[in-house]
Amino acid sequence: YADQLVSPEKRPYKRVSLEEAQKGTPPDRPVRVYADGIFDIFHSGHARALMQAKGLFPNTHLIVGVCSDELTHKLKGFTVMSEDERYDAVTHCRYVDEVVRDAPWTLTPEFLAKHRIDFVAHDDIPYSSEDSDDVYKHIKEAGMFAPTQRTEGISTSDIITRIVRDYDVYVRRNLQRGYTAKELNVSFINEKKYHLQERVDKVKQKVRDVEEKSKEFVQRVEEKSIDLIQKWEEKSREFIGNFLQMFGPEGALKHMLKEGKGRMLQAISPSSSPAHERSPSPSPAFRLPFFNKASPPTSPGFGAARQWRISEDEVDEDDEEENGDED
Repeated sequence: YADQLVSPEKRPYKRVSLEEAQKGTPPDRPVRVYADGIFDIFHSGHARALMQAKGLFPNTHLIVGVCSDELTHKLKGFTVMSEDERYDAVTHCRYVDEVVRDAPWTLTPEFLAKHRIDFVAHDDIPYSSEDSDDVYKHIKEAGMFAPTQRTEGISTSDIITRIVRDYDVYVRRNLQRGYTAKELNVSFINEKKYHLQERVDKVKQKVRDVEEKSKEFVQRVEEKSIDLIQKWEEKSREFIGNFLQMFGPEGALKHMLKEGKGRMLQAISPSSSPAHERSPSPSPAFRLPFFNKASPPTSPGFGAARQWRISEDEVDEDDEEENGDED
């Protein structure tokens, strides 16, 4: 803080010109730039403004003035953070070299000389007060004003507007986090209403979760069903192909039946009987006349064998007769 620092050297205060500041000053004589504000609910817009002020010149010493609660509440309005909280928030900004507590609303020549200020940094939008349309008018006329750019979409008023707009949401949030209705300045009826709304929202969330899980389950079932159908179709085509290969017009079964039929015919054919091949053919000289006549069919093996035995008996009888005639 400025009031805790060692008093500046006693040599006379002499401002640095803009040309000298832009060229760069000696290390022991930085350009002293002053930026002031309320800095309530310190946010990125504040930090960006101070960053621009720090980067105005190659060698800059940034002094930041923060107005007190009494002055701010009187001229601007009530703040969310106390003055001590606002002082402390600004000291933790990396671009700040020095903080002036209880800064004045309008900068006087005495204040500028006391803090040896060379330039004042602020956005170029006129900042009105009760006594003036622009509190920085005399600074601009003196050539000490260095404009910075505002960050669009972020300001303390914007943040407060969001909270007021969603007041019920934040009250329910803090009730859920353990704050009492008295601390939040909420009536007994509104407290019960907020608790009921919280329960209803939880039920709605559970219903949404169940719906999401149901959708995921149905999707998984559909994917598995499609996969099963595809596998069934593949197996069906494979089964039909195997069936046709076995029982079709040119299937394996037909060839097996043909082969078996051929073997059966070969087995029952007379020309292929083993007994017929082994039995000797009867000599024509020993056949009797009645054997030339049609006779009942007999099996090839049995008929040939019987014919051969009859021929031998007949020969034996003829021999005996011839022997008796000689006697």
